[in-house]
Amino acid sequence: MGSIDKYIFRTTLASFALVLVSLTGVIWITQALRGIDLMTSQGQTIVTFLGITSLVIPALILIISPIALMIAISHTLNKLATDSEIIVMNAAGFSPFRLFLPFFYATCVVAAAVAFIAAYLAPDGMRRIKQWDAEITADILTNILQPGRFAQLDKDLTIRIRERQPGGVLAGIFVDDRRDPKERVTIIADHGTILKNENGSYLVLEDGNLERFEAGKKDPALVAFGRYAFDMSKFSNSGRDVTLGIRERYLWELMSPSPDDPVYQQLTGQFRAELHDRFLAPLYPFAFAVLTFAFLGTPRTTRQSRGFAIGCAVFAVFGLRMIGFACSVMTVKNPAAAAVQYLMLVLATAGGMLIIVNGIVVEIPPVLNEAIHKFNVRMVRLFGRPATA
Repeated sequence: MGSIDKYIFRTTLASFALVLVSLTGVIWITQALRGIDLMTSQGQTIVTFLGITSLVIPALILIISPIALMIAISHTLNKLATDSEIIVMNAAGFSPFRLFLPFFYATCVVAAAVAFIAAYLAPDGMRRIKQWDAEITADILTNILQPGRFAQLDKDLTIRIRERQPGGVLAGIFVDDRRDPKERVTIIADHGTILKNENGSYLVLEDGNLERFEAGKKDPALVAFGRYAFDMSKFSNSGRDVTLGIRERYLWELMSPSPDDPVYQQLTGQFRAELHDRFLAPLYPFAFAVLTFAFLGTPRTTRQSRGFAIGCAVFAVFGLRMIGFACSVMTVKNPAAAAVQYLMLVLATAGGMLIIVNGIVVEIPPVLNEAIHKFNVRMVRLFGRPATA
């Protein structure tokens, strides 16, 4: 690359990095706030909270990168146009296609990073989140049940203990179980212990009362017990047998899933849609870069407005991405929708390259420009103030 190419290449990647960090940070904060219950209801430290929530960043980068690249290319072209550098380079013999080359090199770097994230980094982060969550759940019986606190182990299951006594004895146990919509069970026990064996984990309650409210019945059923085992196996999973979802699968696992995989047997369409999304992820940066440069990369004088071209570029990129999302959803039930995505990207890229190679300047059509001018004149006549002598 020549000095001009290196200058444009560095400027584009620097702008891309700045935009990517800014957008990812804002979206990450909104996502992280949803997991604040890790520190509140489950008693985790801020280190655990930040560790788990930061693992979703690669998945965010995967979606944000093409948009950040478009903004970076727009910023670089606007900077070159404002300083009249595009016009100077065009006068020096740089064709629009030649000027596009450093942007293409920057796009290759972004696309390679997106391909790596889509194939390995994003699913690895989602996989670690699931395993970490399983470890937190596995440790819930020893760390979450803190004296004097109401611990919400599940959406409709709350447990409280008064104190921990020597020998692992839990004193003053209260259990409110509303997981079954047909009944609500409330248990109060004097004390209890945690029992783990090959059959699972149990909270063994002693000397207490069990009150069961069944739907449709006016009075509850009250049972006094000397010993009662409350199943806690769901909350003491060792974390080793974590069932991986589709987003937690690496690219090669999506390409050749095991026919005996129960998740694959049940969600074959989702596997297909996710596989095509991974293949298409590194192609979007190229399409976005070509479309952005096609609308904004041609030389213009300072008197020529760039607003219409910027609007067309935003509309084209936004429309392309929205159609891609729609096709991805339809691919779950209709495999032909995946072919539409590939064809759409090819046509968009080819159309953009046609504009670049031929040096076509995207401007407001004369008819539309004249209509806007007439409208502005009418507005001035209608709302304008008469000149004073």
